[in-house]
Amino acid sequence: MNATLLDAADLEVHFPIASRAVLHRGGGVVRAVDGVDLTIERGETLGLVGESGCGKSTTGRALLRLNEPTAGRVTFDGVDLTSLGDEQMRRMRRRMQMIFQDPYASLNPRMSVGTSIAEPLTIHGLAHGRERADRVRELLELVGLKAADADRYPHEFSGGQRQRIGVARAIAAEPEFIVADEPVAAVDVSIQAQIINLLEDIQERFELTYLFIAHDLAVVRHISDRIAVMYLGKIVELATRTDLYDNPLHPYSVALLSAVPVPDPVVEARRERIILRGEIPSPISPPRGCRFHTRCWLRTELGNPDECTSSEPDLRSLATDHRVACHFAERLTPDPEATATR
Repeated sequence: MNATLLDAADLEVHFPIASRAVLHRGGGVVRAVDGVDLTIERGETLGLVGESGCGKSTTGRALLRLNEPTAGRVTFDGVDLTSLGDEQMRRMRRRMQMIFQDPYASLNPRMSVGTSIAEPLTIHGLAHGRERADRVRELLELVGLKAADADRYPHEFSGGQRQRIGVARAIAAEPEFIVADEPVAAVDVSIQAQIINLLEDIQERFELTYLFIAHDLAVVRHISDRIAVMYLGKIVELATRTDLYDNPLHPYSVALLSAVPVPDPVVEARRERIILRGEIPSPISPPRGCRFHTRCWLRTELGNPDECTSSEPDLRSLATDHRVACHFAERLTPDPEATATR
């Protein structure tokens, strides 16, 4: 069995813009995802982090072809998903599911919880009649709810309970791969740990593979084996969770990690948070060269070298299982007791 479950190469998702101003200039596109390479091994959790609007959710949806890729290839267990027809893709979807960020919006308010969870079983012909009803009750109990909840409706549940329903629906068809799109962003902090523990439990029980999308770096560190950092449609750093947090090699990663609180008050007092200046550039017209150069504190320290604006850096390996897209990543020498001291 191939160790790599999913492989995305040169993945692009561009959305056309329909506005008079843009059409007058001859058209335009939003480059939401603009050349992403990712591999996800069987049984692992790959975390995907970055600021809002960087393309994380669009990447996750494109891997499942919920957003059709504009270019590139997505290979799942040796099968090129981008070459499949509608019926072939429908059959393949049993093996891949998604947990959405907003558990209320993703559940049909006119359908009972039991009907929503049973829908994958019906679509893929996995269970019928009494067997299907028994499976729904089993799934509800598996995610920490009651079997009797099958007859209730989404508005009768709290946010955390609705997310548990979303998890139950995602695993109903016994998939191999799940894209979890910020699954704890819409629930209270007190409930987040419960949802994360639930995801870890079902991953171990069903041998699942996750793409875990989030902007909370502490949550990603807890659940992920490897972490990819995304900025303006590009992966700028990819490493194991230990390497990324102990030795970040991209200026953007360093800035993100400098904002994560450290429980040791002595270390927290010594370090200085890096404040990124300016706004994220528009994905309609991203900067030339390195996309981060307009906000990069390292470029300023180095005297604004021309490489940052003239050529786009490749995602290159600087250490085992550690890749970074920065011309001057070697200049970074992280302090082991502080994420950033600048």
